[in-house]
Amino acid sequence: MVAKHLQDTTTLYNGVNMPWLGLGVFKVEEGPEVVRAVKTAIQRGYRSIDTASIYGNEAGVGQGIRESMKEAGISRDDIFVTSKVWNSDLGYESTIAAYEASLNKLGLDDLDLYLIHWPVAGKYKEAWRALEKLYKEGRVKAIGVSNFQIHHLQDLIEDAEIKPMVNHVN
Repeated sequence: MVAKHLQDTTTLYNGVNMPWLGLGVFKVEEGPEVVRAVKTAIQRGYRSIDTASIYGNEAGVGQGIRESMKEAGISRDDIFVTSKVWNSDLGYESTIAAYEASLNKLGLDDLDLYLIHWPVAGKYKEAWRALEKLYKEGRVKAIGVSNFQIHHLQDLIEDAEIKPMVNHVN
């Protein structure tokens, strides 16, 4: 399928509908700039916002989402929010803590997609176990990885209970 509209989605293997297109906020400055970018994107029809803890702008992203929902009468279910756990937070407990910190900064109750940002050797399997736990508890709708190569995916899947639903590659 080819996306023809901003709201077009693809269905992940677990049944979650994920928009094909979204706003990425890498290098968008925290504060009014990122709030304005998120609000403008949502006003123009984007329904997917992609951030990460390392971007340092999750608070502004969350503010932009909340203000857009209020102003446009859009529900949280209509906006697909992705964030990523950074390399220094990989590990079981630290990934759980990083998820909580991201939710707190975003001011959200859950995420639609949570990703391991990079395949740091010796760390991503423990982080994956934490993502599986968050998923099983219903705290995130989908889990995946970012910037993994085939050999990383094969290694991860050897021990995984749940296969990644997304490999986000820049």
